[in-house]
Amino acid sequence: MSIKPFRFSWQSFAADSPKEWTERAKKAEDSGYSAFHLADHYIGPGIALDEAAHPIQNLAAVPAIMSAADATNTIKVGCRVFCTSYRPAAVLAKEAMTIDFLSEGRLELGLGAGWVSSEYEAMGIPYDSPGKRIDRLEETIHIVKAHMKAKDLNFEGKQTTAKNYQGLPGAYNDHVPLMIGGGAPRILGLAGKEADIVSINYNNSAGNLAGSRDTDTAEETMKKIDWIKDGAGNRFDQIELEIGAYLTIVTDNQLETAESMSGMMGMSVDQLLSFPHALIGSIEYICEELEKRRELYGISYISFSDNSAESVIPIVKRLNGN
Repeated sequence: MSIKPFRFSWQSFAADSPKEWTERAKKAEDSGYSAFHLADHYIGPGIALDEAAHPIQNLAAVPAIMSAADATNTIKVGCRVFCTSYRPAAVLAKEAMTIDFLSEGRLELGLGAGWVSSEYEAMGIPYDSPGKRIDRLEETIHIVKAHMKAKDLNFEGKQTTAKNYQGLPGAYNDHVPLMIGGGAPRILGLAGKEADIVSINYNNSAGNLAGSRDTDTAEETMKKIDWIKDGAGNRFDQIELEIGAYLTIVTDNQLETAESMSGMMGMSVDQLLSFPHALIGSIEYICEELEKRRELYGISYISFSDNSAESVIPIVKRLNGN
C-alpha cells in the first residue's frame, strides 16, 4: 500500500450571510485546505430533519459551490457528495462539468447513492431499494465519465438515459477527480473500481444518523478498506482514501473530554479515541494520530466540518502535502 501525502477539506453546511460564506471559502484556501466542500441536502428544520438527525444545510450545493469558486483562486471545490437520486444523471453531469469549466478545472466531483430516507419523503422523491439506488449511481458514473471527455452520449440504462447528443462542456483539464462515497460493501466495491478518491463514510443503511456506530468502528473500517480493495484490484494504489473526522475536538484535556462524549457515542473511551471518524486531543496528538492512521488504513485525505475546521488549521498547515 503506497503512502500518499496528506490533504484536507473543509466541509461546510450553512452560512448566515453571503459574506460569511465567501469569507469561509477564502479562509479555507488561505489556511492550506485542499478543497472546500458542501453536502447535497435540501430540507430545513422540521420533522423530516429531526428524523434524519442531520445538520441543517441552508444552501443548495450547485450555486454555493460556484460562489465559493468565484471567491477563491486555487482551492478545489465540490460536493461531498452529490446524491444521484436528486437530479437526472444528464443534468448532474452537465452542471458538474459547467462548474469545472467556469472554475477553470477546480471541481472535485463527489457522487453517492443517497441515504436520508426522510429527505426523500419530504421532497416527494421515491426512496428506492439500496440496490436500485446503487444501480443509478453506477449508471450516472458512466454518463459523467463520458461527458467529462466531451463524448457523444448514447447511454440508456435501467435508471438513467443520456443519448443522441454530445456532452459539453468536457472537463476543463481533460479529467475531473471523481470521489465516490459510502459505507457498505457494494458501493465501496464500486468506488474501488471507478473512483480517484474513495470517501469512507458511515454505513447509513438505516436512512438516518441516529443510533449506534457499531458498523463504523476501527475494526469495521478495516473491512471497508478490504471492500474497496476487492473492487479496485490492481489499481488500489492509485486511489486516495478520504474520511470525515466528524467528531474533532482540539483539547489538552483529552481523557476528560473523551469520557464526557463516550456515553453519547455508545463507546468506551478507548473505542472513541480509536474511532476513525473522531479526533480528540492536542494539536500534537492529532498530528501523530493522523500519521498512525495513515500507516494503518492508508487514509491520507481528511475532511473537517465547520465546527472544527478553524481549530485544526495548525494541523492542516503542518501536515498538508507531507
